[in-house]
Amino acid sequence: MRRLTAALSLLMLAALALPAQAAEVAMLDWRRALMETDAAQRSMSELESRIGGQQQQAQALGQELQQMQQRLQQEGELMSEADRQSAIQEFQQKGAEFEQLRGQIMQAQQQAEQQFLQEAEPRLEQAVEQIIDRHGVEVLVEPQGVLHAERDLPDLTGEVTQILNSLF
Repeated sequence: MRRLTAALSLLMLAALALPAQAAEVAMLDWRRALMETDAAQRSMSELESRIGGQQQQAQALGQELQQMQQRLQQEGELMSEADRQSAIQEFQQKGAEFEQLRGQIMQAQQQAEQQFLQEAEPRLEQAVEQIIDRHGVEVLVEPQGVLHAERDLPDLTGEVTQILNSLF
């Protein structure tokens, strides 16, 4: 009888220890957690409303440049030297305008991303600390940082996103 009680006690202790061990190492994709927050979606929508016109303009200009390039390739040899030079000059001017516009768009995107990350960093740290405490995590890794795992690691990304949504 004592052996049965001892065996059952050991089994219960092992069962209780398993969940704690399962949470010792977990995975977090903090970039995905941030990008899936409501605040990130709002930030992207605000950016889109600010630069949407420039993006459409750049797209139209890019299509126009493609058409001009095709025309120059197809008809360039048939054009007079003056017409060819004029077409090349116009192509170069539009190309410079396109590059300037593209640079402005990229700069606006980078500034918006940087501002969002600066605002989000303390909240992300707070959310991660909550998850670490809640799950008893001893080692937290990124998806790219896992070289080998015998079993799937608990993915805490969704929980971090939920906490972040409550913090914004």
